[in-house]
Amino acid sequence: MTDGRAAKSMPVQILLVEDNPGDVRLTEEAFKQGRIENELHVVSDGAEALEYLYQRSEYADAPRPDLILLDLNLPRTDGTEVLEELKNDAELHSIPVIVLTSSRAEEDIATSYELHANAYLTKPVDPDEFIETVRTFEKFWFSVVRLPSERDQ
Repeated sequence: MTDGRAAKSMPVQILLVEDNPGDVRLTEEAFKQGRIENELHVVSDGAEALEYLYQRSEYADAPRPDLILLDLNLPRTDGTEVLEELKNDAELHSIPVIVLTSSRAEEDIATSYELHANAYLTKPVDPDEFIETVRTFEKFWFSVVRLPSERDQ
């Protein structure tokens, strides 16, 4: 994500919306091994994700994420609802959302793209493959892709 943030050595702010503690741990491990300085913020359900994004309650001082990793199968508010609300919000719609889920259902893939997800990744079952997927994604999104700077959004 070359938006000047890397040039200033500011950590990339990533919001991980994931209810599976094992997947959270693997994602944290993958980002720790990565080359991009980042701050990974984790929420465990869709309602908490919306609280974070709208900076409500305990998240009043939460940083705006540069990128969101979103599971679809979440308690309280599912990932599809989070994605739809996020992409319909004038202040938040420009934040890239990567769906990172175990679902291989064509309907979930189609719906995610219809709701303007930026990418859809299926979580590998094997832990080493999971870490490699996250690291490959990290390299692509933070080294190759160009996105508008925060002031342009």
